[in-house]
Order: sequence, then structure tokens, then C-alpha cells
Amino acid sequence: MFKRPTSTNQAAPAQIERVTSVLGEGISWHGRISGRGGVRIEGIFEGEIALHGLVVVGESGKVTCENVRANSVIVAGAVHGSITADKLEIRSTGRVWGNVIVSAFSTEEGAFLRGQVTMEDQVDLQLEDEGIPEENSAEVESSTDETQAEDE
Repeated sequence: MFKRPTSTNQAAPAQIERVTSVLGEGISWHGRISGRGGVRIEGIFEGEIALHGLVVVGESGKVTCENVRANSVIVAGAVHGSITADKLEIRSTGRVWGNVIVSAFSTEEGAFLRGQVTMEDQVDLQLEDEGIPEENSAEVESSTDETQAEDE
């Protein structure tokens, strides 16, 4: 009488999206972010973002990128460049200067977007699978050279 009906056609639970790496406020980074996981940017980032996962640009975050590519993108700060994502949310403090290609799109009152919005049934993120670790962690590559101290 009070049994839950059993169905074999149930969809798998949605992927849990969470932040696994943070670029803090006061940090300026030039490079590439790729891999699996979630990244929150509160500082300044310039370069390339191609991520299987979540990208959050916090209120103090500033991103300059030709095309941010990720499964989900939340913008509460500033993004200069296009965004290609399955889901995009622009918060009330968010500012985006660039074209957007998404499957799902939402904004809060006060959000700013200067560019075209293209809605697709499915978005091809063009994310490379080779070289991506299976665990939920983002890989950050810097374009700056690291120097090693010589033993004296």
C-alpha cells in the first residue's frame, strides 16, 4: 500500500558539482586550467580554461579567456571572453563580455551580459579526454618558468 513503485527506467543521479581548487583573492595567474573537478577563481586569471566540471568566478574574480569551456559556469565576478557550457548562471554581481553557447542559462536581476546567447540542445565542449586524471582534481599549468636554486 505504501510501497514506492519500482522502476527500471530511473535515470542515474546527476553528477555532484563541487569546488576542489581555489585561486584566492590577491593572486594573479597566467596559464591553463584543465582536467576534472571544480575551480573557484577569486583572483585574476588570464589564459585558457577547459574543464570537466564546475568553474565559479567569485565576486572579486576577474577572468580573461578566449573561451571558457566547462560543464557548469557560475559568474559572480567579471569574465572577458566567450563561454561554452552545458549550464551558465550569471549572478546579480556578474559581468560577462563575450558570446555564450549553452544548453541551460539563467541570470539574476542586475546581471550584465554584452554578447550573443546561443541556446543548443547539446553543447560540444571540445574537452580533451587524454591525459586527464580520473580522480576529481583540476590540473593547473602555469606558463611562467620555475627556477631551481643551485646547491652551493
